[in-house]
Amino acid sequence: MSSSASARKQLVALAEQGFEGPWRHARGDFSGDARPASVLVLFGVLDGLAADREDHDLAVPADLDVLLLARASTLRSHAGQVAFPGGRADDGEDAVTAALREAVEETGLDPSGIEVLGAFDALPMPVSNHVVTPVLGWWARPTPVRVVDVAESAHVFRAPVADLLDPANRFTVVARRGNQTWRGPGFHVHDGAVTHLVWGFTAGVLDAMFDQLGWTEDWDSTKELGLS
Repeated sequence: MSSSASARKQLVALAEQGFEGPWRHARGDFSGDARPASVLVLFGVLDGLAADREDHDLAVPADLDVLLLARASTLRSHAGQVAFPGGRADDGEDAVTAALREAVEETGLDPSGIEVLGAFDALPMPVSNHVVTPVLGWWARPTPVRVVDVAESAHVFRAPVADLLDPANRFTVVARRGNQTWRGPGFHVHDGAVTHLVWGFTAGVLDAMFDQLGWTEDWDSTKELGLS
């Protein structure tokens, strides 16, 4: 079995099992009825781009990637943050349909090439008053992606998983809002000359997945990055 096929097999098992225990990465409080949303967590061997690392321990193949985007800085909610493709579900729309529709609208991918491995239980995102269902996918037949609407996204890119797992790219994000302080996982991911910060809900999902898959490498959680 190839290393990529092994990674896919592990992801299938995770989709069947779901996340263990209570969700530990929610911040803030709900203010009224939470609205349903979905994100597409899409892994695959997307192109010739491999991890920058030469010394990773092969817990994952060097060419395993996950699709991410940077939200437009002009958005009212989560402006400029790195996220999975996704968004609010339309009335009567199930989680998988919503995730795929939003991914097409945001990245221009062809959904016929995506194998849906499963959906996790909806997770709380009180800071934006949503409950969000992560839909796990494998990119069996990849197609080009791009920024479709500059009002929604500033950058669409593929992040090598081995680079996300690199302890040098991991730290604890400390976000302070008023008299409240929130700590959670953070990642730096480099795309050419651009360095993106992954934190909040997206980093929480990646962190939980990597831990449960047994992919996480020892990293220094006392190394903090403060956000004002």
